[in-house]
Amino acid sequence: MKLISWNVNGLRACVTKGFEEYFHQADADIFCIQESKLQEGQIDLKLTGYHQYWNYAEKKGYSGTAVFSKEEPLQVTYGMGIEKHDTEGRIITCEYPGFYLVTVYTPNSQNELARLPYRCEWEDDFRTYLKQLEQKKPVVFCGDLNVAHQEIDLKNPKTNRKNAGFTDEERQKFTELLETGFIDTFRYFYPEQAGIYSWWSYRFKAREKNAGWRIDYFCVSKILKEKLKDAVIHTEVMGSDHCPVELLIEM
Repeated sequence: MKLISWNVNGLRACVTKGFEEYFHQADADIFCIQESKLQEGQIDLKLTGYHQYWNYAEKKGYSGTAVFSKEEPLQVTYGMGIEKHDTEGRIITCEYPGFYLVTVYTPNSQNELARLPYRCEWEDDFRTYLKQLEQKKPVVFCGDLNVAHQEIDLKNPKTNRKNAGFTDEERQKFTELLETGFIDTFRYFYPEQAGIYSWWSYRFKAREKNAGWRIDYFCVSKILKEKLKDAVIHTEVMGSDHCPVELLIEM
């Protein structure tokens, strides 16, 4: 089974930069996007052979997620059931016979860490939500988690130490999440691999210089470890300031 996740940073813009060509070429069983930045009716994607599920933010042109799945899920839910977290279209959960698939666009802590306290609260509630799902079935979750976990996960760790996405608090929350029984699949396969990133600033020719961050992930319940086949970061795919990430797993 092939799963792909991509923060498209505005789907309407990404469509003009080859989104549909990449989508069809990738031929994923499940394709998740984050930061769609649109409302219902603002795009008409013809994705033959796929069921489409959308979660829109109440605020226009902001956040938003979607899941495109060849197999129709048993059930689809939106958000994590906590009102203060569920107005920004950040989570979609699809239940399949053997597992839950969750796509997530984690809130950014923002400039001067204005949203860091909220972000830490979100992290605790999201971790609880995943563990509740896991009581029923194994969980695969993916998306833009807005954190580079270790120094190996970004080009300039020292100068970014207290910046959004690489604060001690955010990194610790991700550590806590993994310690509850989840695997960061890319690091599982490539523990020492440096220089592979999934996001680059549009400024300072960052992508050209590969001055990036690895902030897009596929994580799975530990019980799925033996089913993991590979994790890939498609740095060659353009169209957004992020690139797609992929998980190959036997399901």
